[in-house]
Order: sequence, then C-alpha cells, then structure tokens
Amino acid sequence: MHGNARHNRAPIRPQVPDVRGEKGQPLNEQTLSMRLERVAGHVPAGARLADIGSDHGYLPVALMRRGAITAAVAGEVALTPFRAAERTVHENGLEQQITVRLADGLAAIEPGDGITAISICGMGGETIRDILDSGKAHLSGQERLILQPNGGEQPLRQWLMENGYRILCEDVLRENHFDYEIIVAERAGPVTYTAEELYFGPLQMQARSPAFLAKWQRMLRQKQKTLTSFARARQAVPEEKVQDVARQARWITELLA
Repeated sequence: MHGNARHNRAPIRPQVPDVRGEKGQPLNEQTLSMRLERVAGHVPAGARLADIGSDHGYLPVALMRRGAITAAVAGEVALTPFRAAERTVHENGLEQQITVRLADGLAAIEPGDGITAISICGMGGETIRDILDSGKAHLSGQERLILQPNGGEQPLRQWLMENGYRILCEDVLRENHFDYEIIVAERAGPVTYTAEELYFGPLQMQARSPAFLAKWQRMLRQKQKTLTSFARARQAVPEEKVQDVARQARWITELLA
C-alpha cells in the first residue's frame, strides 16, 4: 500500500468506517483495496475524474487527498451509497473539489464538469458496457476510460472496439480468491481485435504476466469441468452451448501451450 500517502496528512478522524476491504482490512480514504489502488494508478495526474458507481467515494477522495487529481464527480444511482459518498467527502472537507450526484450512470456527468477521465469499477462487464452505451451522449470522446469489470470482459471489449476505443493498458490481479481485470481505453479511431483478443485481452495476450497465466489455468480447469458435466448430464445440453465452451477450452489450451 502507499504508506507515504497515509502519513503525509493526519487522518481527518480517528475512527475507521465499518467497511471491510477485499482483504478484510478496514478501508478508509487513505488506504484503498489492492484492486482500487491498481485502478488509481491508471488515473492520469491532474485529471478531472468522474467515478461512476462510486459507492463510498473512496477512490476520488483518496486521489484528491494525494493531490493526484484536480476535481471529481462521484456518481451513484442508489441512495444508501450516495449518502455514504456524501459523508466521506464531507468528513474530508472536499465538498469544493468533489461533487456527489445521485444519477443513473453517465447522467452524473454535466458539460461544465470538464471530465478527462471516467472510472467504472466493481460491476459486471455487461453492466459497464450498458452504462457506456446508454450514456454515450455524456461522452466527449476525449476522456480516458478506466474500467474494472467483475467478469464479462469480452462483451465490454467488443463495445470498446465497436465504438472506436483503443485499449491502452490492461491489468489482471488476484485479490481475495477473485481475479480482477482493469481495462484502460481511449477513443482513437477504428481499431480491430480478433475474437481471441476480445476474449483474453489484446495486450494481456502479448504480455503473458504470471497473474494472467494463472487466471487462465484456473479458467481452463473450470471449462474442462463444465464439459465433463455436460457429457454426464441427463438432459442433452444444446450443441451450440457445448461447442462454445469447447472452443473456449481450445483457445485457453493454445494460449497456455
């Protein structure tokens, strides 16, 4: 963790909110979970950040306290996390720099915000895709997208490709028995990815990091188990479904070869 970030300013309040991070450590504005810490690292210095589905607002507050961003909008569609984000911002005296808005998806962004980066973390890839798609009117096309899907990366990459976003950076990490992926993209004109690149991630396929290979070794075992259970199933599994899983298993086998 960024120990220095914790010591350069005294905590605003001694008590720690009763929220547990992925590792069970108490989370507050200074200490982010490993997953959010990794996301924070992809936010450009001096950005004006829109954090959509901000939950407690920890990401924008931590970045603001570190002097890493100049302004932020924390968007939340549900009332309870919206109130929690408001509280975090207020307790850190950041109301001037961070605006908390109750809004659906990208509707939290207003033209006057001058947003240069958008983070959407901790939801399924299809959900993130739908948020981007239904909120297209709120995108200038100049923003960096920092996306952390919990699964469903393939349809999200498909959307990025179809909408002219190039993937600049990809990251995979394991925390609390779960593999998380981070996808950073910017609109850069037409880009084409192969079916395998959409499935695995074009940059991850090249980099082949230990975390990436370990994830796909686990995934291969899962696919093989699925195929075995299909073969044993009393009712016939639709051929299309069997072929789909078999194809994925073949791709993973080739990737790991």
